[in-house]
Amino acid sequence: MHTRMGNSNQTNKLIQLFIIAVDFVVLCVLLYFVTDAIPKSGSWDEEKERAFLIVCIFAFIISKYFFPSVIHERMVGAGDILRRSVMFVMTQTLLSYLMLRAIRFLSRIGWHLFVMGLVMLVVIILLRFIERWMVKKLRQSGYNTRTVTFVGSDSELSHLYHKLTSNTTFGYRVRSIYGDIDAPLPLLPSLGEGSGVGRVGGGGTVSDFKNLLTRPEDLRLGDELYLCVSRSERELIERTVSLCQHKMIKFYYVPTAEEKLNLQPIFIDDMEVMAAYSSPLEEPLNRMLKRLADILLSVLFLMPTALLLPFIAIIIKCQSPGPLFFRQRRTGLGGREFYCYKFRSMHVNADADRLQATKDDPRTFPFGTFMRKTNIDELPQFWNVLLGTMSIVGPRPHMLAHTEQYDKLIDKYMVRHFVKPGVTGWAQVKGFRGETRELWQMEERVEHDIWYIQHWSFWLDIRIIWMTIKSLFKKNANAY
Repeated sequence: MHTRMGNSNQTNKLIQLFIIAVDFVVLCVLLYFVTDAIPKSGSWDEEKERAFLIVCIFAFIISKYFFPSVIHERMVGAGDILRRSVMFVMTQTLLSYLMLRAIRFLSRIGWHLFVMGLVMLVVIILLRFIERWMVKKLRQSGYNTRTVTFVGSDSELSHLYHKLTSNTTFGYRVRSIYGDIDAPLPLLPSLGEGSGVGRVGGGGTVSDFKNLLTRPEDLRLGDELYLCVSRSERELIERTVSLCQHKMIKFYYVPTAEEKLNLQPIFIDDMEVMAAYSSPLEEPLNRMLKRLADILLSVLFLMPTALLLPFIAIIIKCQSPGPLFFRQRRTGLGGREFYCYKFRSMHVNADADRLQATKDDPRTFPFGTFMRKTNIDELPQFWNVLLGTMSIVGPRPHMLAHTEQYDKLIDKYMVRHFVKPGVTGWAQVKGFRGETRELWQMEERVEHDIWYIQHWSFWLDIRIIWMTIKSLFKKNANAY
């Protein structure tokens, strides 16, 4: 086991070194072309050319130290890969410029470094996703994997099992499972035939695992162990932790569904307490950053909207008499009401404030259906963003009737109003958009909204915007 863990770590180091080498080659190639493009670079003497190259390479080393690649890590998403790539190239470019200015490098190279940074960013991002694909193929072949053992029968452990094994890029392989087959939500049947899961120690129940703790030499646990039992089984938890420490196995405790608390740790001075809700957007600096981005992007989107406005107005008026804009009171930040604006996509009707749009809804007219499917009807909401009643990214605002209805049915429903509602959101890009015929659909939407609030970052907003743009070019069954 120790050898296997060592091999896995060694492979990770080799992956990191490979990525550093590829990035360095990219830098050198770009420096070669940039040097030729800089005016009067042909008159540089050898010392000046050497100084230029040394500064750029030194900036590369510093940037790589602070923003190393995370391609080799297992539970890493596209958003984090993109964020680190952007920060790496930005730091590299800015440091190069500042250090060249500091040594009084007189040639005007600012714009050339900027262009080099843009080209390098595009190349690095493309390389990152190619490299991630290569790592996935490597792990699918059985290399650079981690073997894990699960102990417990709770549904939380079943969810974790599927999370770790559903994506082959993560490189997790199940070594053993000790779970009770007659549990309410058993883990074992979910594996199916031919799963390749090793069953160690006979029966493979939690009781078997307890018995085998007295004979640790008979246990083959792999690289990581996840234990999901009640906190009342303190002795079992402590003995398992001690065994994992002795065998150099990473130990993780998973709270059972019954004991799991949806609370967030926060600090009052040096004391940790648990709060029902916390968000990075409680920080004034983060709110200011998000507001600045909202203003810039809303202006950017409103300019083409103004150009399209006359054509949209003519078509709407020809197909359906009534106002150009649909204005509806919805629930916003802090539960306060505000008017949300859209291009009108339905005939004027008395049910607009209480009934959602449905598939083949008779209230829509042809161009209205087209606008809804392409999200053109949402463009006026950028005016809401500019006014400050909405944000580009956030939980979608609901009509007042739905707020009143779902507040009674879903305990955490009102938490989504701790931040401004958005034109797009995490729930929408994850597929939870459109009509909510059943309660579970709204519950999933609320869960995703709360996750976004608790995990907000500037890079998460960029990722959601990018995923929204991509979705515009895909057919969505829920868009009507």
